[in-house]
Amino acid sequence: MTPNKDVRADRRTAGDTRADARADADVAEIARLLPAPDRHPLPHAQHLHHKEQLMQHIDRELDRTDTPAQPARTAFSARRLLRPAILLPVTALALAGILTTSIVLTTGDDTTTTTTANRDVRPAAALLDQISDAAGKNEELTVRDDQFAYTRQKDQGADLTSGKAVMEPLKESESWVAQDPGPLRKLGIVKEDGETLPINAQLGDTEGTPEGFGRPTYHWLASLPTDPDKLLHFLYAKTPESDDQERDQAVFERIGGLLGGVTPPKAAAALYRAAAKIPGVTKAPAAHDAIGRHGVGIAREDTTFHTRTEWVFDRQDLTFLGSRSYLVKDTQYGKKGTLMSSEAILDFAVVDKAGQEPSRARES
Repeated sequence: MTPNKDVRADRRTAGDTRADARADADVAEIARLLPAPDRHPLPHAQHLHHKEQLMQHIDRELDRTDTPAQPARTAFSARRLLRPAILLPVTALALAGILTTSIVLTTGDDTTTTTTANRDVRPAAALLDQISDAAGKNEELTVRDDQFAYTRQKDQGADLTSGKAVMEPLKESESWVAQDPGPLRKLGIVKEDGETLPINAQLGDTEGTPEGFGRPTYHWLASLPTDPDKLLHFLYAKTPESDDQERDQAVFERIGGLLGGVTPPKAAAALYRAAAKIPGVTKAPAAHDAIGRHGVGIAREDTTFHTRTEWVFDRQDLTFLGSRSYLVKDTQYGKKGTLMSSEAILDFAVVDKAGQEPSRARES
């Protein structure tokens, strides 16, 4: 057993003291020579997105080389299958169905009220209560395993390959994601820039990707706990810890990743109330989406990597409009205020076949 400090002080000789000093100096010198830890200055999910983009480029190059007559393979955008990520990030929260009632709420500052007794009166929590109530009133859909979740959106993201954030052009895309529980090797298709590409299984899923966090089908979302406390505990337990992102921010973005396109009303309502319980969640009065639609917002800042993620909702019926992410402090990627990603949801529906467009279309 190692003696305590008092005993060591009594027994230690001058030679021992010099030896200890040399050892400490050696440790300090080794530490100085070692490279600094590689800390990625973006949230982990955003880093995964750019890794995914790189793999898509590699896949396309391989396809052009090996089978030029075939369409390029892709492992679809992080937005729908590896969400949250920088082009979404964080989070798409489009709600299924049409609201049956209109809700009036205060906007423009952080003062709001709620008529329901015993609710959290913090501004963000009160707003999320209203959004949850609206989501819970949406129509419950009947979705078959052979159907597809359709989403049309516009988005843009920052290219970081140069070491600086360079915003890519705003693009419109359509996706059809299979609702079969799987595991599936082909998850659907995506159409962008006049090109239709398959959505392949996630990297590493050699037997196919099952429904779950990486592929949230309507039925899987409906199976989540509807009690906000139990749901939040589940989300924290299922969100991997990482040095690359605040724990609370990772869960906040995971919620954003689960709420996209066609979402069961009870699941959406529970996820909003769970989000209200995450420390640091605030209102964002000046929030707007990728095409400039202004609304009421919910936001959270990652103080580790100085990014702010905002979810934007319509002022009248509280439907999800889009999201954006930007720097809140000067970093190596750009100045404070630099846009990192932006998204606008234009339409969503359930259709019978991949490639089929819904008859209903939202105003863009």
